[in-house]
Amino acid sequence: MATEIKSKKGLLKAYHDCSEEVREFFEHLPTLVEEYPMDVCLAYVFSRMELGQNMALYCGAVKLFRANSEVAKSAVGTHHMTREGFVKLYKTIYGVDLPETAAKDLKVAETTRDRIMHGKNATDDKIRNAIARVLEYAEEVNLQLSSKSKIKPFGPLKGFSGRSKKLDQKTTRYMLKGMGFSIS
Repeated sequence: MATEIKSKKGLLKAYHDCSEEVREFFEHLPTLVEEYPMDVCLAYVFSRMELGQNMALYCGAVKLFRANSEVAKSAVGTHHMTREGFVKLYKTIYGVDLPETAAKDLKVAETTRDRIMHGKNATDDKIRNAIARVLEYAEEVNLQLSSKSKIKPFGPLKGFSGRSKKLDQKTTRYMLKGMGFSIS
């Protein structure tokens, strides 16, 4: 669990303590923290976090299973993703659960996110800590997937899949459907 973040300055320190990849992935966070209310910052980090989760699924399918990139991109982009659905697909693709610390951090952050997105109040303290938990989540996922498959979904992805020959579109569709993606 991340340390308690007691101020905007503390949140910015937590951001600057992150790896370069995570800082670049959430590059607009420092400006948002300085210039906008905390709920705007929270919406931004969750939007980016969900992009990173989608990239984790896409990259894993393409790199580890040699999925056709166009079909994989479409499958991930059109699949109705739920929290539980992401966890299940992550395990299916990588053969491991989300890191335990990351899953706990995300659960805490999601509670605050849900309050804000459903029109309930949350203190700036809770929001700052939720943002810090998302940053920690991104670090943990990057660490796990980097050591397992050389993929950092919360970072630059150029050249992540190498030059391996990919499956054809038809085979990729069947494979992704078997993994649990909703493909028509």
